[in-house]
Amino acid sequence: MQLIRLRIENDAMAIAYYPAEDQAATAHFMIAYNPQQGIGENLENIKIRLAGLHFDAAVLENGLDYPFSDTIVGVNYERIDVGLALTNMLNIPVVSQAAVEQDGLTAAVKAKSTYLKWHLDYYGQYDGVRNNGQEAMLTVGNGYFGLRGAYVEAHADKNNYPGTYVAGIFDQETTQIKDHAVVNEDLVNLPNAQFMTFGVDHQPPFTINQHDIQDVYRSLDLKTGILTISMIVQLASGHLLQVQSQKLANMRDWHRYAIRYTITPMNFSGSLQVYADIDGSVVNGNVSRYNVFDQHHLQTLGLESQTNTAYLSGQTKTSQITYTIGAKLTSPDVETTKHVQVTNQAQSVRQTLSLNVQAGKTVTFDKNVVLRTSNDHAPESLPAINDELAQASFEDTVKSSTDYWHNCWHDADIKIRGDVTSQRLTRVNIFHSFVSAAATESGQLDASVGARGLHGEAYRGHVFWDEMFILPFYSLHRPKLAKQLLMYRYRRLAAARQNAQEAGYAGAMYPWQSAQTGDEQAQFMHLNPITDTWDPDNSRLQRHVSLDIAYNVWMYYHITQDKAFLGQYGMEMLLSIAEFWISKATYDDQTGRYSIAGVMGPDEFHENYPNAKQPGLKNNAYTNMMVAWLFDTIDQLRGDLANDVYQKAASAANFNGQLLNKMDDISHKLTLEINRSGIIAQFEGYFKLPTLDFRAYRQKYGDISRMDRILKAEGKTPDAYQVAKQADALMAFYNFDVPTVQKLIEKLGYKLPKEYLTHNIQYYLERTTHGSTLSRIVYAVLNQLDENYDQAWTLFSEALFSDYYDIQGGTTAEGIHLGVMCATLLLTTRNFGGVSVLGDQLQVNPQLPEQWDGLKFKHTFRGTHYHFAITHSKVCVTADQAQPITIAGKQYQLKANKPLTVADVTN
Repeated sequence: MQLIRLRIENDAMAIAYYPAEDQAATAHFMIAYNPQQGIGENLENIKIRLAGLHFDAAVLENGLDYPFSDTIVGVNYERIDVGLALTNMLNIPVVSQAAVEQDGLTAAVKAKSTYLKWHLDYYGQYDGVRNNGQEAMLTVGNGYFGLRGAYVEAHADKNNYPGTYVAGIFDQETTQIKDHAVVNEDLVNLPNAQFMTFGVDHQPPFTINQHDIQDVYRSLDLKTGILTISMIVQLASGHLLQVQSQKLANMRDWHRYAIRYTITPMNFSGSLQVYADIDGSVVNGNVSRYNVFDQHHLQTLGLESQTNTAYLSGQTKTSQITYTIGAKLTSPDVETTKHVQVTNQAQSVRQTLSLNVQAGKTVTFDKNVVLRTSNDHAPESLPAINDELAQASFEDTVKSSTDYWHNCWHDADIKIRGDVTSQRLTRVNIFHSFVSAAATESGQLDASVGARGLHGEAYRGHVFWDEMFILPFYSLHRPKLAKQLLMYRYRRLAAARQNAQEAGYAGAMYPWQSAQTGDEQAQFMHLNPITDTWDPDNSRLQRHVSLDIAYNVWMYYHITQDKAFLGQYGMEMLLSIAEFWISKATYDDQTGRYSIAGVMGPDEFHENYPNAKQPGLKNNAYTNMMVAWLFDTIDQLRGDLANDVYQKAASAANFNGQLLNKMDDISHKLTLEINRSGIIAQFEGYFKLPTLDFRAYRQKYGDISRMDRILKAEGKTPDAYQVAKQADALMAFYNFDVPTVQKLIEKLGYKLPKEYLTHNIQYYLERTTHGSTLSRIVYAVLNQLDENYDQAWTLFSEALFSDYYDIQGGTTAEGIHLGVMCATLLLTTRNFGGVSVLGDQLQVNPQLPEQWDGLKFKHTFRGTHYHFAITHSKVCVTADQAQPITIAGKQYQLKANKPLTVADVTN
């Protein structure tokens, strides 16, 4: 094992390099500490000085002794967990000398590597959006609700935001802004029942602040779903305490969550008070730019208490969804049923427990919470909630959560060998994918996954096209969950038809932003934060969202072969969406082709043509290619259904034979604009737009990801330039393989020259600012298709790290980006692992990154469970049924439960 040993003193960092653990050091470095820089910046010098040396681990020789970490050091009156920092920086485990002496080097490194792969940790106290982003990343939940990973002692303020969100609970409020009446429908921040804190000798309760907190460590255990926050607190009075909270969601009884709160007085004996609140005065305040709107969605209706239980009931103001929250406070150290005092305020209820404590002796308190709403199938009455509270316990919630996550990791884990950081963040993404949706699998919730999960209030909790990046992962690992998310769309098919009718079209037109009922929630105007002016918002013209829903219907059916779903729901959705596009297509006698106008593509920078009176664009390439794909797909899927089943779906969609003929005609004659180099115009007329000097803009503004806002602040418009927020013209190459897209284009009557894909990728990369994290995912796939592996890895890594490092400058504080999280998972297995599910049998063509040594994962495809183990030189596949499979272009026959190993598989 190659390693470095380091000592970090107050004024310098001493490092020794060992080419083998049993050999002497061959290089020594002394790096002076620069007091003008922070600790993190000083640590960057280690990476620079060690450039060119390979090492597998680091040993910290002078770590401080803390109960939550042994790799913390103090420098210049500051402390840092060097282990966490260097792991992030160097992608290696860092162990303490004490651990090495106790367990041996090999065992200590193995234990730390295992720990790092299963935990998301933060050391220290942070402020503002940085702390809010960490709260989002530490969210626990079960798909019914999400609890942001805030301190339980925190109320919402400029640094903390303990949000609680229940899937499908929306409310509308109208705000008069200048001369505009603006209606917004929000995923509601429900009453905060997480709150617990303490006080000493009846002094004011402890609050989160920099003065009292001496140390804090937050750790999310991905194996169990438990968030542990450990603090060392010294009050102004001199009282020193060790305080720990553990919070988790019940993954089986998903109306419940539990908190264990332990307090150890370190230097005193005396009187201790514990406070547990349900706070109904909360508002939607997570997104600062929304604060100009009315964000008060809750109305408290009642407060009650019984011995050690408290209840708060209320309703949302406009949607009038009622909710009841019950909380039970227990302790093994005191009889809570006799000693809890209850204080009611107008919109909150507080339980207070006072007891005598002894120095060095830990006292424990459990708070079990039950949350129900009128949207639930089960009753939300106080007796029902009281019965559930009687059954609830911290231990039961731990067991249900641990059992669920054990099964989840068994089926859905992606194991990466040789890259600690990629492994950890991949598991973080898997974890949050289920935190956002797990309970929906039950079929008892009428909800889908919002673009920001149940982790924050950005995009107002709405459902977007991001589903297209999310559902394929569920389809491969939790097909019942994927089906229920599609049922959310099916139940809003009538609303989609109404949307189309109101816009003057036939069929079903799904909204760009969907919430409670399926009507369009996108605004007509939005306030530009740079110019402070109202700009038209034409984002609703991203009609491709209906095509993305159709793609999800097809993908689910293709993977599962669920003919019952296709016959009862899916085909009706596909035909209804197709009818909309038929009614939107217009025929040009001069060109002999159909055009589709008045739309926007995924690139949201272009809403219309410069100086045009009508919004929207003509012949967006992605839209037209997906329309052609949809029409072809319907024709193919008809053959999978019995005629009477198809006719029933067609009747429900009002789709007759005449429409079927029109659909076939359009599918061959849609318009694309393609130049001599084979570059596909993003929309008709795109090539006529001038280009921008991106280098000059980067020099002037630095971050140009939101070039649209920059241009508008300069009195210009992005509509007038060849600039893109994210992938658009080439999106189809993300959805399908190259032969499929090429066949679509050729069927439309266009010929593509050689190297057309390379030309397209280079052309659009030069014009894309990656204003959306999803853009990096799509271009990572495109670059890998074009064998630009280094660029593909760079873009993938940026996407994988995007929420962890909050690369968009504060947006993670408002909720995770669930689309990019799930897309990284699909990219890992589909593109790096090379397992394509697009055909009738699996095809495997691995393209492992050089940074990884191996990859293991499972897929369920058409009822067969597959296990893959892939390295740079071989592929091993096991299936529980006999199936054909193609590996590296050769056909093989899998035998049930018999591993097949194919060697000499080259990247």
